[in-house]
Amino acid sequence: MNEFTWIFLFAIVLSVSTQWILTQRHITHVRKNRNAVPATFNGKIPLEAHQKAADYTQAKVKTGLFELILGIVFLLIWTQGGALQLLDSTWRTLDLNEIPTGTGVLISCMVITAILDLPMSIYRTFRLEQRFGFNKSTPKLFITDLIKNAILFLLIGTPIIMLVLWIMNNAGALWWFYVWLTWLAFSLLMMWVYPSFIAPLFNKFRPLQNEQLRKRIENLLTRNGFTSKGIFVMDGSTRSTHGNAYFAGMGTSKRIVFFDTLMDELSPDEIEAVLAHELGHFKCNHTTKRIITLGLVFFAGLALLGWLINMPWFYHGLGITEPSNYIALLLFVLVAPVFTFFLQPVFSHISRRHEFEADDFAAAQAQTHHLIQALVKLYKENANTLTPDPLYSAFYYSHPPAPIRIAHLSTKAA
Repeated sequence: MNEFTWIFLFAIVLSVSTQWILTQRHITHVRKNRNAVPATFNGKIPLEAHQKAADYTQAKVKTGLFELILGIVFLLIWTQGGALQLLDSTWRTLDLNEIPTGTGVLISCMVITAILDLPMSIYRTFRLEQRFGFNKSTPKLFITDLIKNAILFLLIGTPIIMLVLWIMNNAGALWWFYVWLTWLAFSLLMMWVYPSFIAPLFNKFRPLQNEQLRKRIENLLTRNGFTSKGIFVMDGSTRSTHGNAYFAGMGTSKRIVFFDTLMDELSPDEIEAVLAHELGHFKCNHTTKRIITLGLVFFAGLALLGWLINMPWFYHGLGITEPSNYIALLLFVLVAPVFTFFLQPVFSHISRRHEFEADDFAAAQAQTHHLIQALVKLYKENANTLTPDPLYSAFYYSHPPAPIRIAHLSTKAA
């Protein structure tokens, strides 16, 4: 153990302690307000639905806290426990070149991690979601999804990993910059490829059949200069009763997607209002801003790795005796979340600000009370708590808490 080991362990303790305190605050706050619907939602959400949301929220965050502790245990086993060193040594016995060895180590680590995460994934789907009536997936569908994800990971991930390792070995001191460019190009490519080629492997997409609603949506898009490949309804109900809507893709592959569960719950006026909100993200350039922000974060991270990769204490402090480029990359991916946790509220704040901006745009494009009605229905159907702890939501919530968001929209309606 060296000084960096102690820094790493201190960061883990600080991060886990903070998350533990935030979670306990959240549970206490939700439980305290369980027996009374907030005044803003009186007459809109029944007490029974409010209590269900409180119970669902508590169950989710408790499960998340258990997963956090389990993840830290696995991280310590990988690093201080010597599991990663053992995995690397095993692959080295095959006497392969560094790129295939590194690819094998990285893929093996990811596969083992996925297998270790599988029990919790099963629990979330077939116990937690099932308990509250949200799960619609079957064991057959669950296994089919696993197989498809595994095949896609091997087909797409393997060549990308090999390319990154080749750049690291052959591009000189600025390898991290070329890896960043590779990541940026790959991310943009996936934004174009995913909606047209990958998403249909998991869900069925059919064009919106409601002619009147389709024309209303097309008029809204035309007024705002938005062109898309189509308006689609996705069979989200095959896996969950949760409803959602989103824009996907870029360039000629842009498409608008509604979950069929959303279509069943909302009126045409409310659907148009929800779409206006999503369109607000496009008109306010939120996607571009998020890509730029994420790009800057990755740029800084890879630049830091470009320095750490030559520091023996980085490897030794994390249980590795034989440094290599691929081990440096894997270590960085494993431990970075521990050190970057306290950036979470910054990104959450930016995301919530974007949501307010999109709501403001929607209020100018559709009847504000229709958006309020839609959100209230979604809060009810998705069992979103109406009483989150303020500090917890400041750290984790990508959307404004329900009372704050409805109050903001109510001022626009007034």
